[in-house]
Amino acid sequence: MRYMVASDIHGSALACELIAKNLKKEKADRLILLGDILYHGPRNDLPERYDPKACIKILNKLKDRVLCVRGNCDSEVDQMVLEFPILADYAIIDIGDRLIYATHGHILNKENIPPLKKGDILLHGHTHVPASEFFGDGLLYMNPGSVAIPKDNSPQSYMIIDKGLVEWKTISGKIYHQTKL
Repeated sequence: MRYMVASDIHGSALACELIAKNLKKEKADRLILLGDILYHGPRNDLPERYDPKACIKILNKLKDRVLCVRGNCDSEVDQMVLEFPILADYAIIDIGDRLIYATHGHILNKENIPPLKKGDILLHGHTHVPASEFFGDGLLYMNPGSVAIPKDNSPQSYMIIDKGLVEWKTISGKIYHQTKL
Protein backbone atom coordinates (compact mmCIF):
# COMPACT_ATOMS: atom_id res chain seq x y z
CA MET A 1 0.00 0.00 0.00
CA ARG A 2 1.33 3.42 -0.98
CA TYR A 3 0.39 6.24 1.41
CA MET A 4 0.56 9.99 0.95
CA VAL A 5 0.63 11.84 4.29
CA ALA A 6 -0.29 15.51 4.68
CA SER A 7 -1.05 17.74 7.64
CA ASP A 8 -2.16 21.20 8.64
CA ILE A 9 -4.05 22.37 5.54
CA HIS A 10 -5.75 25.09 7.61
CA GLY A 11 -8.30 25.96 4.92
CA SER A 12 -5.86 26.63 2.08
CA ALA A 13 -7.56 25.86 -1.24
CA LEU A 14 -4.16 26.07 -2.91
CA ALA A 15 -2.78 23.37 -0.60
CA CYS A 16 -5.84 21.16 -1.23
CA GLU A 17 -5.47 21.53 -4.99
CA LEU A 18 -1.81 20.55 -4.76
CA ILE A 19 -2.62 17.59 -2.50
CA ALA A 20 -5.18 16.30 -5.00
CA LYS A 21 -2.77 16.80 -7.90
CA ASN A 22 0.12 15.10 -6.08
CA LEU A 23 -2.09 12.24 -4.86
CA LYS A 24 -2.79 11.42 -8.50
CA LYS A 25 0.81 12.00 -9.63
CA GLU A 26 2.21 9.88 -6.78
CA LYS A 27 -0.26 7.07 -7.53
CA ALA A 28 -0.92 6.77 -3.81
CA ASP A 29 -3.58 4.33 -2.67
CA ARG A 30 -4.55 6.35 0.41
CA LEU A 31 -4.26 9.89 1.71
CA ILE A 32 -3.58 10.17 5.44
CA LEU A 33 -4.56 13.61 6.78
CA LEU A 34 -3.16 14.45 10.21
CA GLY A 35 -5.71 17.10 11.15
CA ASP A 36 -6.30 20.85 11.07
CA ILE A 37 -8.20 20.66 7.80
CA LEU A 38 -10.49 23.68 7.36
CA TYR A 39 -9.88 26.30 10.05
CA HIS A 40 -6.69 28.37 10.19
CA GLY A 41 -6.66 28.67 13.99
CA PRO A 42 -6.17 31.79 16.09
CA ARG A 43 -2.37 31.45 16.27
CA ASN A 44 -1.81 31.23 12.50
CA ASP A 45 -1.94 33.82 9.78
CA LEU A 46 -4.37 33.09 6.98
CA PRO A 47 -2.78 30.63 4.55
CA GLU A 48 -2.49 31.40 0.86
CA ARG A 49 -5.93 31.22 -0.81
CA TYR A 50 -7.80 30.61 2.43
CA ASP A 51 -11.11 29.13 1.27
CA PRO A 52 -12.51 26.35 3.47
CA LYS A 53 -15.53 25.85 1.17
CA ALA A 54 -13.23 25.12 -1.77
CA CYS A 55 -11.26 22.69 0.46
CA ILE A 56 -14.49 20.88 1.29
CA LYS A 57 -15.28 20.33 -2.40
CA ILE A 58 -11.76 19.15 -3.24
CA LEU A 59 -11.41 16.79 -0.28
CA ASN A 60 -14.92 15.33 -0.56
CA LYS A 61 -14.03 14.17 -4.09
CA LEU A 62 -11.23 12.12 -2.48
CA LYS A 63 -13.39 10.73 0.34
CA ASP A 64 -12.96 7.06 -0.57
CA ARG A 65 -9.17 7.36 -0.25
CA VAL A 66 -8.88 9.51 2.90
CA LEU A 67 -7.93 8.40 6.40
CA CYS A 68 -8.06 11.38 8.76
CA VAL A 69 -7.44 12.15 12.41
CA ARG A 70 -8.72 15.15 14.35
CA GLY A 71 -6.54 18.19 14.85
CA ASN A 72 -6.86 20.82 17.55
CA CYS A 73 -8.55 23.17 15.02
CA ASP A 74 -11.08 20.57 13.78
CA SER A 75 -14.62 20.42 15.17
CA GLU A 76 -17.98 18.72 14.88
CA VAL A 77 -19.19 21.40 12.47
CA ASP A 78 -16.32 20.49 10.13
CA GLN A 79 -17.51 16.87 10.22
CA MET A 80 -20.96 18.06 9.10
CA VAL A 81 -19.54 19.23 5.77
CA LEU A 82 -16.79 16.67 5.14
CA GLU A 83 -17.92 13.28 3.79
CA PHE A 84 -15.21 11.21 5.48
CA PRO A 85 -14.57 10.72 9.21
CA ILE A 86 -12.33 13.40 10.76
CA LEU A 87 -13.03 13.19 14.49
CA ALA A 88 -10.92 10.18 15.53
CA ASP A 89 -8.09 11.10 17.89
CA TYR A 90 -5.80 8.54 16.28
CA ALA A 91 -5.55 5.79 13.67
CA ILE A 92 -3.49 2.61 13.79
CA ILE A 93 -1.95 1.53 10.48
CA ASP A 94 -0.38 -1.92 10.24
CA ILE A 95 2.56 -1.88 7.82
CA GLY A 96 3.72 -5.42 8.40
CA ASP A 97 6.17 -5.90 11.24
CA ARG A 98 5.35 -2.59 12.93
CA LEU A 99 2.52 -0.15 13.52
CA ILE A 100 2.11 3.47 12.61
CA TYR A 101 0.25 5.41 15.29
CA ALA A 102 -1.16 8.43 13.43
CA THR A 103 -2.44 11.37 15.47
CA HIS A 104 -2.39 15.15 15.22
CA GLY A 105 0.24 15.65 17.94
CA HIS A 106 -1.36 18.22 20.20
CA ILE A 107 -2.20 15.58 22.85
CA LEU A 108 -0.18 12.47 22.05
CA ASN A 109 3.41 13.17 21.02
CA LYS A 110 7.01 12.46 22.07
CA GLU A 111 6.37 13.90 25.53
CA ASN A 112 3.05 12.06 25.97
CA ILE A 113 3.72 8.77 24.18
CA PRO A 114 0.81 6.57 23.10
CA PRO A 115 1.00 2.79 23.65
CA LEU A 116 3.80 1.79 21.28
CA LYS A 117 6.41 -0.95 21.28
CA LYS A 118 9.99 -0.88 20.06
CA GLY A 119 10.11 -0.31 16.31
CA ASP A 120 6.68 1.36 16.07
CA ILE A 121 6.20 4.77 14.48
CA LEU A 122 4.59 7.86 15.96
CA LEU A 123 3.29 9.92 13.03
CA HIS A 124 1.89 13.36 13.72
CA GLY A 125 1.61 16.89 12.40
CA HIS A 126 0.71 19.91 14.57
CA THR A 127 4.18 21.47 14.74
CA HIS A 128 4.25 22.37 11.01
CA VAL A 129 7.89 21.22 11.00
CA PRO A 130 9.03 18.08 9.12
CA ALA A 131 10.80 15.53 11.30
CA SER A 132 12.28 12.05 11.38
CA GLU A 133 14.03 10.98 14.56
CA PHE A 134 14.36 8.08 16.93
CA PHE A 135 13.30 8.61 20.52
CA GLY A 136 12.40 6.67 23.65
CA ASP A 137 12.95 2.92 23.50
CA GLY A 138 13.52 2.40 19.78
CA LEU A 139 10.53 4.42 18.57
CA LEU A 140 10.51 6.50 15.41
CA TYR A 141 8.82 9.90 15.24
CA MET A 142 7.88 11.28 11.82
CA ASN A 143 6.13 14.52 10.85
CA PRO A 144 5.29 15.55 7.27
CA GLY A 145 5.38 19.27 8.09
CA SER A 146 2.58 21.46 6.77
CA VAL A 147 1.24 21.72 3.24
CA ALA A 148 -0.07 25.24 3.89
CA ILE A 149 1.72 27.02 6.76
CA PRO A 150 5.23 25.59 7.22
CA LYS A 151 7.29 26.81 10.16
CA ASP A 152 11.01 27.06 11.05
CA ASN A 153 11.95 27.82 7.43
CA SER A 154 10.73 24.40 6.30
CA PRO A 155 9.10 23.91 2.89
CA GLN A 156 5.43 23.24 2.24
CA SER A 157 5.64 19.46 2.32
CA TYR A 158 4.07 16.02 2.45
CA MET A 159 5.32 12.44 2.83
CA ILE A 160 5.11 9.25 0.82
CA ILE A 161 5.29 5.91 2.68
CA ASP A 162 5.80 2.90 0.43
CA LYS A 163 7.61 -0.45 0.65
CA GLY A 164 9.76 0.39 3.67
CA LEU A 165 10.80 3.82 2.41
CA VAL A 166 9.56 7.23 3.56
CA GLU A 167 10.13 10.30 1.37
CA TRP A 168 9.54 13.91 2.39
CA LYS A 169 8.65 16.00 -0.62
CA THR A 170 8.09 19.65 -1.30
CA ILE A 171 4.63 20.54 -2.48
CA SER A 172 6.09 20.60 -6.02
CA GLY A 173 7.04 16.91 -5.60
CA LYS A 174 10.81 17.23 -5.12
CA ILE A 175 12.31 14.77 -2.61
CA TYR A 176 14.32 16.51 0.12
CA HIS A 177 14.67 13.72 2.72
CA GLN A 178 14.37 9.93 2.87
CA THR A 179 14.24 7.39 5.67
CA LYS A 180 14.20 3.60 5.44
CA LEU A 181 11.83 1.85 7.79
